[in-house]
Amino acid sequence: MPEVLTESAAKPVSATLEPGRAASAAPPKARSRKHEAMAAIVLVGIAASFVLRWGVGAPRATYDLPLQLALVLTGIPIVWELAGRVCKREFGSDLLAGISIVASAILGQWLAGTVIALMLTGGNALETLAARRASAVLHALARRMPNVAHRVEESGIRDIKLDEIRVGDLLVMFPHEICPVDGVVLEGHGVMDESYLTGEPYQMSKTPGTPVLSGAINGEKALRFRSTRLPVDSRYARIMRVMEDAQQNRPPLRRLGDRLGAYYTPIALAVALGAWIFSGDSIRFLAVLVIATPCPLLLAIPISILAAISLAARRGIVIRDPAVLELADSCRTMIFDKTGTLTYGMPKLTEQIVAPKFSAPEVLAAAASLEQYSKHPLAQAVVAAARAAGVPVQEASEISEPPGGGLRGVVDGAAVWITSRSRMAEEAGFDASAIPKAAAGIECQIAINGTYAATYRFRDEPRAESKSFVAHLLPHHAVQKVLLVSGDRESETRALAERVGVSRVYAGKSPEEKVAIVREETARTKTIFVGDGINDAPALLTATVGIGLGRSSEVVAEAAGAVILDPSLSKVDEFLHIGRHMRRIALQSAVGGMALSIVGMGIAAAGFLPPVAGALAQEVIDFLAAVNALRAGRVPKFLTDF
Repeated sequence: MPEVLTESAAKPVSATLEPGRAASAAPPKARSRKHEAMAAIVLVGIAASFVLRWGVGAPRATYDLPLQLALVLTGIPIVWELAGRVCKREFGSDLLAGISIVASAILGQWLAGTVIALMLTGGNALETLAARRASAVLHALARRMPNVAHRVEESGIRDIKLDEIRVGDLLVMFPHEICPVDGVVLEGHGVMDESYLTGEPYQMSKTPGTPVLSGAINGEKALRFRSTRLPVDSRYARIMRVMEDAQQNRPPLRRLGDRLGAYYTPIALAVALGAWIFSGDSIRFLAVLVIATPCPLLLAIPISILAAISLAARRGIVIRDPAVLELADSCRTMIFDKTGTLTYGMPKLTEQIVAPKFSAPEVLAAAASLEQYSKHPLAQAVVAAARAAGVPVQEASEISEPPGGGLRGVVDGAAVWITSRSRMAEEAGFDASAIPKAAAGIECQIAINGTYAATYRFRDEPRAESKSFVAHLLPHHAVQKVLLVSGDRESETRALAERVGVSRVYAGKSPEEKVAIVREETARTKTIFVGDGINDAPALLTATVGIGLGRSSEVVAEAAGAVILDPSLSKVDEFLHIGRHMRRIALQSAVGGMALSIVGMGIAAAGFLPPVAGALAQEVIDFLAAVNALRAGRVPKFLTDF
C-alpha cells in the first residue's frame, strides 16, 4: 500500500486524528465569521431604518442614519478588499458592486448601497461556508475514531490513548467497537464491516491470523489482536491524510456569476466612463453605474440555486455544496465506484456447477447447512439460495474454520468442505482436473466426503438501471468518458463493467490511488464521482462534483457535494436534470437582467435617465430577474430520461 507521507512516523497521532487543529481549516472559518458578522450588521441597519421610517415616522435624516452607519462599517472593508483584487487584476461582478456602493454613498442612496452590501456579504458567507466542507469531512472522520484502545497487560485490561499504542501491543476489541489500529487477530472468531474502507460489499470473517483494519466496525464477538502499525500509519489515518491533501490541492473553480461578471463589468465601466467623457457631466457616470449595479447577477443566481436546492430536497437529494448545481451539467467525465453504486452491494449465488455424481439440491442443502454457522461474506448468499429453492437446511456438527483453510463440518453424516480453488487443488487426494476453469467473479469449491462436488459462483448484481443509465450519459448529458474505479478484485470489476457497458476499468484501487485517478481526470475536464463508502470520500472531495449515495456514512455526507438519500441511479439522473434546469433559468435571469441593464445604461448615458430614476428602474429589473429565478424551484419537464 503506497504511503502518503514519508514523515508520518514522526508525526503525533493527534495531528492526524484531530484535523480541526490544522491551519488550513482556520482561514475559511475566520472569513465566514467575518462575512456573517458584516451581513448581520447590514440586516440590523436595514431593519432599524424600516422601523424608524414606517413604525415611528421619523424624518429621512433619522431613518437614514442606521443605513449610513451600516454602510460605513461594511462598505469600507468591502471596497478595501476589492481594491486589493484590482491590484491583482481580478475583475468580477463584485467589483462593479463595490463601485456601485461608493456611487450610492455619493448619491445618498443609502438603502440601495446597504442592499448591495448585504448581497455581497451574504453571498461571500455562503461561499466560505461551503469551502469549510473539507474541514468538516476531516472532523467527521476524527469523530468516528475511538478515543481509547484496550491494551492487555499483566495486571489486566487497561484503557490507553491512541497515541500510546505501540507496534506489537496486545489489544482487545469489544463488540461493535471501531478498530483503533491495523493488526492481526490472535484470539476469537467474529466478523467485521470493512466495506467503508475497502469497497468490498461484505462482512469479513475474522479468525486467528486474519488482519484487521483501523476504522472497521467489529461485530458481536470480542477479538484479541496484535497491533502491526502505529495508529498514524494505519489504514484510517492514511485516508485522513489523503483527505487533507485533497482539501489543500483542489483547484479553485470560477462560479457562474464570476464568469458573467468578467464580461459585464468592463462593459458597464466603459459605458459609464464614455458617458462622462463625451458629455462632460459626472452625473451621467453615476447614473450609469446606478442602473448598472449587477443585482441580476447578485440576486438571480443565488435565488435560482436556493430554489433548486428546495426542489432537490423534495426529491430526496441533499445539496451540500450549491456549486455542484452550477457545475454538474458541464461535467464531461463520470467516474463510478463499483460497490453500492452500480451494484446493490449484496452478492448472490448465480451459478452452480455440480459434479456428475451429485445433484444440485443435494449439494446446496449440504453447503447451506454448513454455511449457516459461518460469517464468511458468501455464506449468507448460499443460505439465501437454499431457502429460495426450498432446500432443507439441517443441523451441522464438528464445524471448523481455520485461517485460509475454508469451512469444514459434518452434515447428516457427510463430511463437507467449502474452500477456495487453490486450497482444494493443494489437498491430497483431489483431482484438480475435475474443477472447472476459473471465470470472472467470485467462486468457491465444495467437496463432500473427500470428493469434489461443485463450484459455486457469485456476483454482486448490478442495479437494474445501471446499463441503461450508463448508456444514456453521452446522448443526454454529453458525458464523453465513463470510468469504473473500484477497490474490488480485477475479475469481478471487469465482469461488472462488461455487463453495464463501461470500457475504462481500474480495479483493486486504494483510496490514495482513486484520488490520483480522479485528480488526473479532473485536470483534463470537469468530473463527477459517484460513491458510497468512506474509502470514496477523498475521491468525492477531489472531483469537480461528488455525489454520495445513501445515508450510511456521515463522512460521505460531508465529503459529497450532493447526497442521494435513496441510493438509486435514477435519483442521480434527477440531480443532473435539476442542475441543468437551475443553470438554464439562472442564465436566463442573469443575462436577461444584464441585457435590460445595458439598455438602461444606454438611456442613462444619453442623459434621459437621472440617477434616482435609474435606481427605480434597476429595482424593476431586479424584481423581474428574481421572479424568473424562482422558476428553478418548479419540477422540470423531464427529471429522468433513461
